[in-house]
Amino acid sequence: MTRKLMKNKIIALIPARKGSERIKDKNIVKLHNLPLIAHTIIAAKKTNLFSKIIVSTNSLKYAKIAKKYGAEIPFLRPKNISKDKSTDLQCFKHCLSYLKKKEKYVPDLIVQLRPTYPLRKKNLVDNCIKELLKKKNIILYEQF
Repeated sequence: MTRKLMKNKIIALIPARKGSERIKDKNIVKLHNLPLIAHTIIAAKKTNLFSKIIVSTNSLKYAKIAKKYGAEIPFLRPKNISKDKSTDLQCFKHCLSYLKKKEKYVPDLIVQLRPTYPLRKKNLVDNCIKELLKKKNIILYEQF
């Protein structure tokens, strides 16, 4: 697998499940007059490495907010993987399966960006991806 930064092969996946038990609607709580999810989408849009910025959510309300700030919401996350004990891996597998079946698209790399980490320093995402791709022993894509 080539280590080139290929924009058409790297996606940002933002998991934004509705139903937090500790903080109601935590992914859309406002910080500096923007929902947390908006900060994450804006950070993803500032990088020039993503071909897709996808929000995986089980909420039409969250989806509407995410679209407003420029993310794609190609699906709503199914209830069975939208529970408090659901894993990130379930979210990734669902997204990959959807993209492969519906869009014939298989990314080389998925970068998870959490809405609950809204204040990323400038270039943090780009620098992390570039460092990761320098590693010779990583697998960029492995079939689940």
